[in-house]
Amino acid sequence: MKKIGNHEPARIFLLSPAYAGGKRAQMILRERARFDLAKKLRSSRGATIAEVFTFLSGLYFRGKIAYAKAFACVTNGHCGVFVITPTRGLIDAQTKISVADLREFAGVDIDANDPRYRLPLEKSVKRLAKELPTDCDVVLLGSIATGKYVDIFLKHFKHRLRFPVDFVGRGDMSRGGLMLRCAADRQELRYISVMGAILNGQRPPKLEPRRYPKNSPI
Repeated sequence: MKKIGNHEPARIFLLSPAYAGGKRAQMILRERARFDLAKKLRSSRGATIAEVFTFLSGLYFRGKIAYAKAFACVTNGHCGVFVITPTRGLIDAQTKISVADLREFAGVDIDANDPRYRLPLEKSVKRLAKELPTDCDVVLLGSIATGKYVDIFLKHFKHRLRFPVDFVGRGDMSRGGLMLRCAADRQELRYISVMGAILNGQRPPKLEPRRYPKNSPI
């Protein structure tokens, strides 16, 4: 994550959530689960929500985390990567969570009509909008075609809410692969405002397969 230079604008990222009620969530929540992340989640120190959601979602969330960490640009001490949660609004991607927290997430859907989801999100978004510098860009790494969170973001961030134009026409897996490439190559995507954006477009060509070294940070 970069710190702001003399002429570099501030930029934070908002990441859409992973589904906490699916089969992979059931795997990590099993009492007999013995793989490293499951044991870490059960330990007193917990696991970061970034780690857990990457396990739940796979390539898409892995791409979002890698990309956001590579290109977030913040002042000292500020968080540059936030994750949408089902019950706690926006939280720092490095926040540690426990088995109990994940079970809580699994019990609530991302539904704008459910106050258990909507009210914490509205509260955290409103607070963040007040804390951010007026020239700070807010980039959504997620679908802009859903009002589940976009409507709340637009209400408070307005024209500052942006998204990668290359997302248009791509599915989740293609977006995840694209973001991994960009993070590895340190090649940032172009952003446009969510306000007035075209939500659907021609599907772009498939990405060529790429392998990453085992010790790669992404």
